[in-house]
Amino acid sequence: MSNADKIRLYGRKRYVLSARNRGDKRFSIQVGDVVRELGLIDRVPAVCSALKTSKFLKENNLRVVETTAPKSGQSTTVVYTYEFVDANSSPAIQGDAWTRLHGVLKGVFDELGGGEAYLRAERSNFYPSKVGE
Repeated sequence: MSNADKIRLYGRKRYVLSARNRGDKRFSIQVGDVVRELGLIDRVPAVCSALKTSKFLKENNLRVVETTAPKSGQSTTVVYTYEFVDANSSPAIQGDAWTRLHGVLKGVFDELGGGEAYLRAERSNFYPSKVGE
């Protein structure tokens, strides 16, 4: 895995998913925080580049709405502010795979009288009935 892939994956796990789960429409990442947290000494340009690539933005449904940086554009003080492109959607639906599965069988259970009714029926028929009772 390349450094750029590691940076993008870290940015997703640490910042993007956290912001989604909180329901934020916007969030920011400071390059210096990522450099420090990943121990990427002398890799500031790589972090700056990875956090603004179209790959990172597309994978996370983001757009950069503001960049605060010195003229060089390459510094630990660079701050990227992102906005979710799909901000009107429910954060729970866009999270990790387990979160997206939440409620996927709701319609099926509704057809069976609801989840509790289904479980009651399954439990009552779990053991075979004894002959002669």
